[in-house]
Amino acid sequence: MPAQRTSVELFAGGGGLAMAVHRAGFRPLLLNENMTHACDTLEANGAKPRDEDEHVPEPGEPWPLARGDIRDLKLGYLYNKVDLLAGGPPCQPFSLGGVAKGDEDKRNMFPEMFRAIREISPKAVICENVRGLLRPSFKPYFDYILRELEFPFEERDPDSSWLQHDAILRAKQKRKNDNSVKRYRVYKFEVNAADYGVPQIRHRVIIVAFRGDLDINEAILKDAVRKTHSERSLLRSIRDGEYWERHQKVPKHVRDNVMRQLDDELPLDDADGGLQPWRTLRDALAGIDDEPPLPPVPWDRLDRIQYDDMPSDHVGWPDARIYPGHTPNVLDRPAKTVKAGVHGVPGGESVMLTDSRHPGPRPASGQRYRHRYMTVRETARVMTFPDSWRLSGPRGEKMRQLGNAVPVLLGEVFAKAVGTVLDDVERRS
Repeated sequence: MPAQRTSVELFAGGGGLAMAVHRAGFRPLLLNENMTHACDTLEANGAKPRDEDEHVPEPGEPWPLARGDIRDLKLGYLYNKVDLLAGGPPCQPFSLGGVAKGDEDKRNMFPEMFRAIREISPKAVICENVRGLLRPSFKPYFDYILRELEFPFEERDPDSSWLQHDAILRAKQKRKNDNSVKRYRVYKFEVNAADYGVPQIRHRVIIVAFRGDLDINEAILKDAVRKTHSERSLLRSIRDGEYWERHQKVPKHVRDNVMRQLDDELPLDDADGGLQPWRTLRDALAGIDDEPPLPPVPWDRLDRIQYDDMPSDHVGWPDARIYPGHTPNVLDRPAKTVKAGVHGVPGGESVMLTDSRHPGPRPASGQRYRHRYMTVRETARVMTFPDSWRLSGPRGEKMRQLGNAVPVLLGEVFAKAVGTVLDDVERRS
């Protein structure tokens, strides 16, 4: 990818998508975030509050961070300087666990993404959001969002309803001006992060758009974002022993328990199509992509203390519980979806069963294995954040940042795909 490829990241949060875009070869010209602890995290990892509102950094300079409300952010100085605009607008209006008021919710920040497109005119856009966008009750409005992204320069009259604006956009769709710089080609992908090597079940919607004047090859895009991992391959690797070769220290009683359950899960036709196995929570703790294994948390250290002999944020937390509707992660499957939760404190998604058996009679929960809260560092592993990435704030705020983030590996797949498509356009131009 050319060294001059550039990006802007809005709603940067704890930095998952920003890190992914940078890994894919893009040089950030600006990050924007409003939450104090998330901004502190970005600064702790090299971003720098911008001294001048319209400073365009040179290669090698720190990532400029604009702290504050995006509605106060002016971006016109970056017009035609940005290859990729990326961001995950706050998703509360559409989350299954949120208020579900759709476009009536003032936290809906999609209009700010469209304003940024008008001011920057980026070559490409990546937008990530929750699966709640796909609910049948929201489908008409989600289709409207896609049309707004297709025609971001067709601004909505403040006095009109979204339905009135949508009628205007529908009429514009019928016109044959696909190569206009003011029209974008829009692609929607429904994804599970586990299908891309993330050790977590995380269903999301990723929208990718390219400016209409670019002669893109959409086949290249679709090929670049094909699934690379599968559940079936994981089950087969467990059955055939390849999985246990990577985890030779797992006690025999744990293996036997997993194998008994496997008999009911693996289909007779277990062809995997050449895909790699889903990664599991155990894989994440053992280390993915050259990360070292995380040491176990001793049972006498569930005390909220950061010990000197433990990695940063690998802190035991007390009082984890299991009850109906509050079930734990298991080690030999991808983790459950990491959620920000109320006030940043997740529920059962942050509890895990361990390999350690309960002493004495089976407890009231019915689980023969002991459970505890996952540490922040373990949760970061599940989100494919590297151990070197420093999170700021108290535990709840760190968990909130992780729960709101884009898994780094998932974001990197789509950012690399955009880079590949743009490279192809340049080669043919």
